[in-house]
Amino acid sequence: MSCLVRLAAADGHRFTAWRSEPAGRAKGGIVVLHAVYGLALHIGDVCDRWAEAGYSAIAPALFDRVGRGQVHPYNATGGEAGRKYFAALGEAQILADVAACRDALRGAGKVAISGFCSGGSWAWTASARLDFDAQVNFYGSHVPARLDQTPRCPTIMHYGDSDHVVPMEKIALIRATHPAVTIHVYPGAKHAFLNPEQTAAYSAAAAPLAWQRSVEFLDRTFGAAR
Repeated sequence: MSCLVRLAAADGHRFTAWRSEPAGRAKGGIVVLHAVYGLALHIGDVCDRWAEAGYSAIAPALFDRVGRGQVHPYNATGGEAGRKYFAALGEAQILADVAACRDALRGAGKVAISGFCSGGSWAWTASARLDFDAQVNFYGSHVPARLDQTPRCPTIMHYGDSDHVVPMEKIALIRATHPAVTIHVYPGAKHAFLNPEQTAAYSAAAAPLAWQRSVEFLDRTFGAAR
């Protein structure tokens, strides 16, 4: 089960993070970046699921640099507040926190980067700027605006064809610009379709398939077996 830990970035900033460990020897590690709402319980659950799949997982509270312990509700007000928090952070600050999590996982072996929504956007940037061994990206919201950035590691992405944040024409643009990236599109799925806490968006059809594909991708990329 995930627990809250404290980590320190290279610039001295200390932040909270969810951390989950597998029961046996880890296949590798994965850094999980939260969506615009902050380090919600859903992200702790995602870390637990990665641990159940055999991976050490850490999810940093990126908003700790603006206000500690800030988690916003799943509504328009919460989304707007979260966007302001992300806007208050610089790329160097976010990547410093991500790098600290990656370094904390190096004992597990290879390390992947993952993220949801705005966290998926930063996972995309981290895969281009930092040293990671794989990327698992769930509906990265600003990826179409960052197509000049190229992942330096094998990458899998998941979008719904009813995503109001990243519509199909934008997904097609990602695919055309980065043909080496594997992109799965799920019929009828909306933005945030993996999160059961967002009941209006959750897809009982798409979520388990996207998760299965993600675990299989990481196992294959890391050459891992249990």
